[in-house]
Amino acid sequence: MDPMKINKVIGPRPVSEPEIHPTAVVHPGARLGHNVKVGPHSVIGPDVVMGPDCVVGTSVLIEGRTTIGRNNRFFHGAAIGCEPQDKKFGGETTFLEIGDDNDFREYCTVHLATSEGDQTRIGDNNLLMAYVHIAHNCHIHDHCVIANAVNLAGHVEVEQHATIGGLTPVHQFVRIGAFAFIGGGSRLPQDVPPFIKVAGNPVEVAGINSIGLKRNGFTDQDLMILKKAYRLLYRSGLNVTQAVERIAADCKLTRHTEALMAFIRRSDRGIVR
Repeated sequence: MDPMKINKVIGPRPVSEPEIHPTAVVHPGARLGHNVKVGPHSVIGPDVVMGPDCVVGTSVLIEGRTTIGRNNRFFHGAAIGCEPQDKKFGGETTFLEIGDDNDFREYCTVHLATSEGDQTRIGDNNLLMAYVHIAHNCHIHDHCVIANAVNLAGHVEVEQHATIGGLTPVHQFVRIGAFAFIGGGSRLPQDVPPFIKVAGNPVEVAGINSIGLKRNGFTDQDLMILKKAYRLLYRSGLNVTQAVERIAADCKLTRHTEALMAFIRRSDRGIVR
């Protein structure tokens, strides 16, 4: 791994040496930043780089070419950086990159990418609850909440401030837009546009995520414009292409409506209807 990248992650000269429980196994090649705590029976592999102030609980496994930022917490039984569950994987050099201030609750699994040089990525300030599975090549942006036993297949992308309710399976290559809200027990075979709520199996749309948007500083005018765009997209009888054209023509073009249209235009799997 690039020494400059390692130094950026682990920070300057240690303020306090890592605190490693006597029963933990930390490979000599692992690079741990200052104030890191490693709990009983945890195992950290040789290619792991971990930034300062991280807490590794009991019986946690962190392996693979995994780079972790600062102030992350890994709770009991989490398995991070394991080989992908993909029959195409043949031992290629792949990566997992984790940002800062994330919580990985009990028994989370996060896997390396599959193809040579690829990476699985998790951003900053995310909460992954117990038994969440993040498969190979996924990209979780920032400030996401992924509830208990959510299962993300390979190549799933979850944009910032999205919330996924518990027990939800997400099909491979699906994208979940920013500020979207997915009700618990849903099944997602297609993309979920930003700002909306969906729930159920089969999944149904249920309006815009008004509460989540208000909590994140969206104004009443923002909500009014997004509601109009939502009605054109889901309640007008237009097909998706026609609805996007009408949004561009009839709605005030803000960064939010622009983001909504851009998301839909680059959807490969199609959006939930």
